[in-house]
Amino acid sequence: MTRLILLIGLPGGGKSTLAKQLLAECPQWRLVSTDAIRGLLFGNEATQGSWLLIWREIRRQFQEAIATDSTVIYDATNAQRRQRREIITLARNLGFTQIVGIWVDTPIWLCLARNKKRKRQVPEDVIFRMYRQLRDAPPNLLEGLDSLSIVFPRSEESTEIALMQ
Repeated sequence: MTRLILLIGLPGGGKSTLAKQLLAECPQWRLVSTDAIRGLLFGNEATQGSWLLIWREIRRQFQEAIATDSTVIYDATNAQRRQRREIITLARNLGFTQIVGIWVDTPIWLCLARNKKRKRQVPEDVIFRMYRQLRDAPPNLLEGLDSLSIVFPRSEESTEIALMQ
């Protein structure tokens, strides 16, 4: 079974930290990160660059994972429903047999506070826009996910996990 773990959440929400924790527990898994792809393609993770080039690289890395029967963690905000559906469709078309969503549903105030401490800060208006996108069209199983977990970080130290069937 080739699995895709689709991380969803605001910048500063803890997605990359969660990805690192998952990779520490399962080092044979692969990470596909849009930030890392931007760094690879444009020399800087903050450079937005051409989405077409980024999309091609995502596809290439997904195909490589399918060829080696690897579980993939896809680390991106995935704040827009359209983006989630596109990545789910791509994954299904390439042969991923199980797609698991993990929504890191961090309060916006905590994301903003963490963002201020980052070296590479995301503009606050972008975080607010993504917040509205997730609030107005939250992830759900009808998008094509096989399962959806929601992680509720409420402070720097604690995380609670709830599963949606």
